[in-house]
This record gives sequence, structure tokens and C-alpha cells, in this order.
Amino acid sequence: MSRDSAIAEVLLPLALDGPYSYRVPEGMALEAGAYVAVPLGPRQMIGVVWALKDKASTEKTLRDVAHAFDMPAMPETHRKFIEWLSAYYLEPMGNVLRMVLRSPGAFEGPREQTAYRATDLVPKRMTPQRARVLEIAREGFAMRASELAEAAGVGTSVVKALAKDGALEQVALPALRRFPEPDLNAGGFTLSGDQQQAAAALRAVVAQRQHKVMLLDGVTGSGKTEVYFEAMAAALAAGGQVLLLLPEIALTQSFLARVERRFGSEPAQWHSDVRPRERERVWRGVADGSAKIVVGARSALFLPWKSLKLIVVDEEHESAYKQDDGVPYHARDMAVLYGSIGRFPVVLSSATPSLETLVNVDRGRYGVVRLKDRHGRPELPEIGLIDMKRATMDPGTWISAPLFEEVTKTLAAGDQALLFLNRRGYAPLTICRACGHRLECPNCAASLVEHRFRRQLMCHHCGHLEPMPKACPSCHTEGKMVPVGPGVERLAEEAAQRFPEARIAILSSDLARGTLLRDAIREVEEGQHKLVIGTQLVAKGHHFPHLTLVGVVDADLALESSDPRGAERTWALMAQVAGRAGRGAKPGRAMVQTYLPDHPLMQALRKGDRDAYLNQEKKIREGAGLPPYGRLAALIVSGADGAEVERFARNLGMIAPLADGIAVLGPAAAPIAVVRGRHRWRFLLKATREANVQAFLRLWLKDVRPKGSLALQVDVDPYNFL
Repeated sequence: MSRDSAIAEVLLPLALDGPYSYRVPEGMALEAGAYVAVPLGPRQMIGVVWALKDKASTEKTLRDVAHAFDMPAMPETHRKFIEWLSAYYLEPMGNVLRMVLRSPGAFEGPREQTAYRATDLVPKRMTPQRARVLEIAREGFAMRASELAEAAGVGTSVVKALAKDGALEQVALPALRRFPEPDLNAGGFTLSGDQQQAAAALRAVVAQRQHKVMLLDGVTGSGKTEVYFEAMAAALAAGGQVLLLLPEIALTQSFLARVERRFGSEPAQWHSDVRPRERERVWRGVADGSAKIVVGARSALFLPWKSLKLIVVDEEHESAYKQDDGVPYHARDMAVLYGSIGRFPVVLSSATPSLETLVNVDRGRYGVVRLKDRHGRPELPEIGLIDMKRATMDPGTWISAPLFEEVTKTLAAGDQALLFLNRRGYAPLTICRACGHRLECPNCAASLVEHRFRRQLMCHHCGHLEPMPKACPSCHTEGKMVPVGPGVERLAEEAAQRFPEARIAILSSDLARGTLLRDAIREVEEGQHKLVIGTQLVAKGHHFPHLTLVGVVDADLALESSDPRGAERTWALMAQVAGRAGRGAKPGRAMVQTYLPDHPLMQALRKGDRDAYLNQEKKIREGAGLPPYGRLAALIVSGADGAEVERFARNLGMIAPLADGIAVLGPAAAPIAVVRGRHRWRFLLKATREANVQAFLRLWLKDVRPKGSLALQVDVDPYNFL
């Protein structure tokens, strides 16, 4: 910084559209992108120097920058990414920066850690809890108190008490473990001819060191992962960092083990289940470039990348890449944006690519490489339809006679079967047979879902919990509350009755998370469970080699929704879950229960004709002017007072400007009119591809200032229409 550049424009992680000005004190050297602490009112905040200006450009009395952190500056590419994302989604830049600064502990500097290991001393008092701690402590390396306590299922006070008795001793651990260098030749995989061609095409794109988006379009089980590993290796060989995005935080140990086998070291992980200390380590490792490979959920995009050279978006079609709360961004689209700004390639991988991606391929904006056969096994699962209008079923059951017979044969052969139902809990609705009262959430306009394993009723919108009442809250009649419809827990109950010899696993995010979920998935992969009951969690990239039958219990759940992507999502989900079968030595098959067997989607599934169905879907979307042939944006007005929300929404509608190519639909009460005690009204903007939606929204909302409990959220390219 020159002598005259004494003003630092500092962006703070607040709802601010731009930076605040601070004076750079004598002797402090700063550069654009530097992380600093600055005073704001009575407190200090961490921010980023967005620009440096001449002292003479302002006459204001400015406060001094308090501290400059000794860490690599945020690169210009990352700052541009924040600016572009802010402009596209009409979010204050400070809100976007907040997602980058999610690990404030990383700024405290490396701290030496205290760990514990077992000694030869026996504690004066032995309890089962203490015994578990000592057993684990004797098994391996020294562990921190919290890690040792969690592994033993006890509180940290038990660990501290054992240390006081001398049964455990304290040892010092390094402040932060270094990330090992990947070994690009550690675990090469024997690729088929098609895989070799696809890998060569991706490596060639990486070698060009330019921005290009490539779709890796391969059927389930075709070995897409091993192919994009080769692209990752090429980017690492060129000295860059690599980000592998996955749609769910439930990263399976088997998948992470595949990454470790290929590159000789465990990758860095980034998702909401990562502990704070590890988050600090990963954040700093990404910032200084020592973390070469990061496998993470969508928020990993916002890590302060020093030299990112490739992003791989696995299962790119997944709606989980869209964030609805806070800053509503789509990680796949923002990965493409980041690659464009940073001038590096992006690989989108899927067996069921999104229509947006396929249309970009049609237009020549994206390249494509295809894998048409399964690795080592050419046959895809045969898919059969069960017409539920004709199938025989006992009252109160959900597994039809044809599906029961197929599961029975599969289990008798010693193979695994999967029953798929994309509905969590025991039952989606509980009503009183005496008066018809339904149990609803007190905070939302939604029914409470029974979770019988937990003995609770739960709202899936706000998280409200309450016990199941013995009597109807309305008419006070006892014994008349009955569940309506099935969830996976109810399906598992029926399966246990009808297949009593089978060991059953339930894979649902409601029942297990983190280590418990990863252990359950590992046990299924190893074949320990013969019958699996699962939600959409099981459809996402898992490799179950012993699974030969998939039964879809209700394929029509999302087919008739008002969501313009509903049919596409149903197609992707059905194809993905059917693709879990037959990935091992034996061929697989899928049976789909549906009341709409003649629906074009169901017929396309039966015939395995993806292109015919998607071409028809493209024509429907194009005719309706819907994405990817048109654009959408949503405005959601919410507040504590329903009348006030409606009045504000109607007044907002009256000042909407007129513009060619843009239609404003609404306002109307949202389909779920109350969430978390807040009433909700919605607008939907429907525009041509050429229309400048952001400019229209800025013009419309420039003088709008919600007051009191009112809030206004803008969602560009919405995926949630509730």
C-alpha cells in the first residue's frame, strides 16, 4: 500500500450493500482482500478489505482498523464471486460474506490442544461409564476430552475425573494437523474403454486451463466417479485445489474411502456436521492452499479458495443444491459462475441430468461425455409397473401382492431388497374418527406427522414436537385418534410382520444422522441387512452390491404437484432409486406401484426411454415459457399479523411496474399459508429468457421498506413453490 492509500473500504458480514470506510493506522500494511478486525459501535467485527483508497478522497473522521490478521488475503476471484452472487440474487454483499466467515475460530490462530491417553493406573472407583472410556482410550491414539466422551457415550466430566484419578494422562497435540499431499498414483482404477475415453476428454478440458462446463452423463453404475477422479487428478497435478460437491451432508464412509484410496489421503470435509475445530482447520487449509481436495455440501463453495482449479458437482440434478433459507442460491449454478470468474472447468455429473443442464448442452453452452453402459455389467435393472387399480391388497397394508411375491423370492435367494417410500415418519396425518379433527401444528398451516419410534408428533416445517394425545383435543374422545397414510416407519412395521425372518434397516434422515447413519449405510453395503426401507436418502449415489430388487411403494407422490419441476424430479428419483439394484454380481430389477401406469413418465420408465420422456417434457416447458426456456422469480411477504401481511402484499402488487416480457402473478396466500407463526403471501414473476429480472425487481422494490414484523424475501430461480 502506498503512503497516500490510507482508507480501507471494509465489507462486514451484515446486511449491507457495500463496505464501510476505516482509516489505516501508521505502520499497518494492508492489501485488498486482507482480513481485519474493525470497530462497529461498541464491538469489534471481522471483515474483509474490499478496496484501498486515497486518504484525500474523504473528509470524514474515520475510526482506525483495529487489527490485521496474519493469513492469506481473500483472492480477487473470490471477491468477484461474492459481488456477482449478490447482484444475481439481489442479496446484500454483507450477507454473502457472512457465509464465507462461518468459522470465526479460524481467526484466533492455532491453539495447542490437550488430549488424553490411558495410563497403567486403575481408578479408585470403577463404573460402566468409566470402563468404556478406558477401553476406548487404550485402543488407539490420544483423543481430546470431547472426542473420547462422545466415543464412549458419556459426558466430558467422566474423562476429567479419570484424569484427576491418574487413570488418564494429558498430552499436548499439535495446534492444527497439516493436510497431507495427495498421491496421484495411489489407487488407480482399471477403466473400461468408454471410461477411458470419457476420462481423456475431461483431462483435456482441465489441461486447457480455461472455463468450460462438461456434463458427465452416465447411467447408474457406469463408474462416473472413477472418471471424474481422473479430472481431479489432472487439476491437482497442475498445482490447483479441487472441490467435489455432494448434495447431502450424509457423506458415506464408503464414498470418502474411495476418494482416499484414489488419492492416498483422506480429503477435507465441509458440511454442517463437521465439528468447529475441524471447520477451523479446513477453513485455514483452503485459505493457505494446503487443503488440496475438499468434499463438501453446497456451502463449501464459500470457503476462501486460494487456487481453485476444478469443481465437480456430483448428482447435479439434486434439488438439495438449492438453499431456501438465508441467501437463496443454487450451488450448481453458482459453481458454474465461479468457474467462469476463475477461468477453470466445472464438471456436472449425473445419471439423470437436470433439464436446465440438458438444454445448455443442446444450445452448445456445455460439453458432454456419455457413459451408456454399467461398469462390468451392461444390463440396467428391468423395471416393471404394478397397476394399483388392479392389484390385490389387504386393508391397512401398502405392499401389493405382486411386490410381496417379488420380495419373498429375493429374500429366499439370499439377496437384498429395498422398499422405497419418499415419506418420513409413521403417518403424514392423524385424525379423530369421532369428530374428524386433524392434528395440526400450532405454528404452521400443516398437519403434524406421527413419528412412532420417537413417540412424538412433529411438524416438518418448523420442527415443533409434541406427544401423541390419548384423547382428541377437540371432542375429548379417547381411543379414536388414527393414522392416515403410510410413512417409512409404518411401512417398516408392515414389512416386519410380513417378512419376520428378514433383518430390516430403515434409512431415513429422521431416524439417524452423522455417524449412526454412516454406520447403517455401511452395514447395508456389507449385506448385514436383507430388507431395506428407505426414503430419497437411499437414491443418492450409494453402492449396495447385494441389492437385486427395488420396490417403489408409491410412485405417484409428487407427480401431480403444482411444481413445474415435479414430473422431472419424479423421473430422476424413480430412475435413481431403481438404479440401486443390480450393481453387484447379479442382475437387478425394480417394481413400481402406481395408480397411473399409462402416464408418459411411467411408460418411459418401463421402456427405459429417458430421451423420449425428457424431449416431451422440454416441449411442455417451452410451450409454457417455464425454465429453462423462461425465467421465474418469487417474492414472499411474511409477518406475524395475517391482515397486515395481506394488506402489504396487495399494496406491493399495485406498484409493480410494467415491463415487456415480464408478468407478475399474485399476490396470493402461499399454499402453506403459515410457517413458524408467520403468515405468508407470494408473488411469482414469469419472464422470458431475455428479460432483465434483476433490474425489474430493483426498480419495483427500491422504495419498499417493510416495517415491524413484516419481511420481504426475493428468490430468483425458485425451487420451492410452497
